[in-house]
Amino acid sequence: MTHAPTPNAAATRHSFFSITLLAIAAFVIVTTEFLIIGLLPALARDLNISISAAGQLVTLFAFTVMLFGPPLTAALAHIERKRLFIIIMLIFAAANALAAMAPNIWILSLARFIPALLLPVFWGTASETASQLVGPERAGRAVAQVYLGIAAATLFGIPLGTVAANLIGWRGAFWGLAGLSLLMLVLLALYMPSLARPVRSSIGQQMRILRDSRFIGNIVLSVVVFTAMFTAYTYLADMLERLANIPPVAVGWWLMGFGAIGLVGNWLGGYFVDRNPLGATAVFVLILAAGMSISIPLATSYVGLAVALSVWGIAYTALYPVCQIRVMKAASHAQALAGTLNVSAANAGIGLGAIIGGYSIEQAGLASIGYIAASIALGAAVICLLLAQFKTRRTEDAIPEQSGTIRP
Repeated sequence: MTHAPTPNAAATRHSFFSITLLAIAAFVIVTTEFLIIGLLPALARDLNISISAAGQLVTLFAFTVMLFGPPLTAALAHIERKRLFIIIMLIFAAANALAAMAPNIWILSLARFIPALLLPVFWGTASETASQLVGPERAGRAVAQVYLGIAAATLFGIPLGTVAANLIGWRGAFWGLAGLSLLMLVLLALYMPSLARPVRSSIGQQMRILRDSRFIGNIVLSVVVFTAMFTAYTYLADMLERLANIPPVAVGWWLMGFGAIGLVGNWLGGYFVDRNPLGATAVFVLILAAGMSISIPLATSYVGLAVALSVWGIAYTALYPVCQIRVMKAASHAQALAGTLNVSAANAGIGLGAIIGGYSIEQAGLASIGYIAASIALGAAVICLLLAQFKTRRTEDAIPEQSGTIRP
């Protein structure tokens, strides 16, 4: 005789489905952000601009995220989450449609600027919502499920979008993203549960987390971690071509393999971060350092390179949810803002990593960036150790003295 599912089991399934919707929305959002990397040559030719000018669209997006994310998240934190996610997907649909119709670089820049404003709002509130749906004990795994959207975009969205753009043009690719955004809007409207409206608090009250030195330390750690990640990853395609002598037509498949192994890293990151966020960060940055450094001497062997990229890819993808949860758990309140601050820190690291990697190539050659990125990752491990010691000292200072103890 079958029994009806228990309320807890039904609630768990409902929560899982809601988090899956957020992960699919994340896939659309991340693909919107990074697909343009594969479209730059085509749109530069079509708009009659240089490739370097087209590349500034990537910079515009990243620095908009970094600068505007925290204040916008604080200002919008009181909006009911389902309604907020629907508004975000509507704006992404409109912005992608505008990009598809853009007659010049200025309109296209506007079409990139608008969604960049709301991308960090999505990540901060989606991470917080996933945590609320499952409770604090499983928050890391829930956020990791949302972050599967990044792994899926790296594995499928960006490569397949680039292929589609070669078939239907870069404008067609943006029209496709507009359609996907509208589809997600409908799915969220139909199936996402309405959650309790967050308590309205002033921006000043939310910003009090910036007075916590330990929280600031965790933000700095995220900047260093993402700087290490993107010092090398930004130039991975170039490394594969010039150091490993992989034909350009095959580079995309290697990058797809890098994204595929990242699915393992995403699961591992979500599993271990709930136990010890700072410890998980330290372990994965050490693995990251190992993977990036051994990729250089092993570049001449396809088997060796595959092993190195597997180590690198697991740590690279694991650090996305690990950093997000670590920063959110370091915040005493305003977790949506904390999550957005981490996204801003990540984008600062992405920009710094690209600058450091490019400068390193000019000064010491392409083969140097794996080692330089690894040294930055080791610096992140040192910061983890310092934060752990600071946490221990603060805990000891908070223990009240035993009664009867006389201090000199």
